[in-house]
Amino acid sequence: MEKKIILFAILLGIAVSLRAQHAHFTKSGTIAFERRTNVWAMVKRETNKDNDAVFVPGLEAYKKNNPQFRVLKSTLSFSDNKTLFTPIEADAPASNLFSSWPLMTQNNTIYTDLTDGLTISQKKIFGDAFLVKDSIRRIKWKITDETRDIAGYHCRRANGLMLDSIYIVAFYTTQIPVPGGPESFNGLPGMILGVALPHENLTWFATKVTDTSLPDNAIVPPKKGKKTDNKGFRATLETAMKDQGSVAADFMKQFLF
Repeated sequence: MEKKIILFAILLGIAVSLRAQHAHFTKSGTIAFERRTNVWAMVKRETNKDNDAVFVPGLEAYKKNNPQFRVLKSTLSFSDNKTLFTPIEADAPASNLFSSWPLMTQNNTIYTDLTDGLTISQKKIFGDAFLVKDSIRRIKWKITDETRDIAGYHCRRANGLMLDSIYIVAFYTTQIPVPGGPESFNGLPGMILGVALPHENLTWFATKVTDTSLPDNAIVPPKKGKKTDNKGFRATLETAMKDQGSVAADFMKQFLF
């Protein structure tokens, strides 16, 4: 009996080893992402006694002609430990009280070199483009035991904190051994395929992963925009937000995502 147990253990070990040797890891390709903003919840969050006379009827008017979620699509290309996050242009939201809010559009095209720790981002503020070159964002992560499947990949959950106060829930997969993700989310032991900012009513989730070799010119930094760094961009934002009233603080965070 003891010999059978030992033999079974040996065979099981061989099977696991062979499976690991033949495991497929995606190192180059594209990921389609879908970003969903809960507009109704976002407006309610911003409503207070100073603006409710405008925001409450504005939200009721918005609900009559628009869905609860504003859905936008984007693509993340990755190869050689580099990524390029590119929004897919969508129809502009119908003109309304909230159509110019930053979470109603996608404002960032982001190139990241994960080996050199460098990012070059084209960011748009109310129509003006900036080219922000700096080190990649550092996020404090805590990996959990929770798992789920996203776009056919087995993912593990991590909780994070960025910009000192924004709580993040992310799901990453080690089957894509690239520590990147949508927008500026990065720093986990594999590609991030799902992100939720619960307090911001905002999510990004992969809908499709295409495993393919990319040409050398597929991942290049954006080039257009006024050149600056993170510090300079934040100073520009602070100036731009002076006239935004009670929503200024949240707008500031949203432009920094």
